[in-house]
Amino acid sequence: MEAARLLARLNSDPTPQDEDEICAWIEADPRHGVAFARAEAAWDAAERLKSAAAEVNLPPLEAIVSEEQQRRLSRNIMIAAGIAIAFFIVAAIVTIRTFSGVDRYETAVGQIRDVALADGSTLHLNSNSEAEVRFTDIGRKVRVLKGEASFDVAHDKGRPFDVEVRSALIRAVGTAFNVRMRPSVVELTVTQGTVTVHSGDSGLEKVSAGSGAVIQSRSIDLTHLSPKLIDQRTAWRDQMVELDGETIEQAASEFNRYRRAPILIGDARVSSLRVGGRFRVSDSREFLSALQLSLPIRAVNGEDGSVMLLYRDEPDAADNAMAPSE
Repeated sequence: MEAARLLARLNSDPTPQDEDEICAWIEADPRHGVAFARAEAAWDAAERLKSAAAEVNLPPLEAIVSEEQQRRLSRNIMIAAGIAIAFFIVAAIVTIRTFSGVDRYETAVGQIRDVALADGSTLHLNSNSEAEVRFTDIGRKVRVLKGEASFDVAHDKGRPFDVEVRSALIRAVGTAFNVRMRPSVVELTVTQGTVTVHSGDSGLEKVSAGSGAVIQSRSIDLTHLSPKLIDQRTAWRDQMVELDGETIEQAASEFNRYRRAPILIGDARVSSLRVGGRFRVSDSREFLSALQLSLPIRAVNGEDGSVMLLYRDEPDAADNAMAPSE
């Protein structure tokens, strides 16, 4: 009913204030935008149907319907045309609001960047990451395009802070949280306050400080996180990699996020060995030295800067399972 009322306003010479109110309604809930998009798709289908009818040379309208039926049909067509025009106006407004005034931020491999936003919030970008930011009078929106980002959100009750990551929409007012795009899921970690999360057809979920979520296109799985795990997930903010019993394969994958030439596993026996410690993201040599000192591992440098990890057959080192923590 609300959508119909707004469409009627748009179809009767809308003022700029009308347009602002309609945009506010659309941006207030992702489902509103979906409703308009579906209606627009239905109108496109109707237009295609009209074109198809013209191509097959249907007889004139008066030849197949009575005069009264013609009047009714004409009135319905006029109503449908008015609705279509209204949808077009809404689409134009939303397009302008969505794509104008966008600021893009990105980091190179190995670079970590802090960005002070216009509202007092801070965007933190991890290595090889990218995000778009756009602020309007009625909302604050960020789209994470790749990598990992962390947010310290300035409180503004009148302007929600929305973060889009793949199919997920995360909304906050004043809080702090971290999002990481993994190959098939989005990993959410909330460190302060509460956010709401919506993804695809899933219901709206609340995630509070000390909790996280694994977000897929049609599901949201909530998890409670220990303080130690939260520190580990956000260690990159201090330009550190924190390991706590991860396999060598997992550890190498973490360091490869900050290296242009990768650390490679050259022996299957190396992959399952485990390591712990805290290392600077900019100095993987320290990590490699720890591996060779504490585990049966030999690191071989490649000409392109890559490093191959091989198993070292030495009985005295075979029983070590963890590198010492700093």
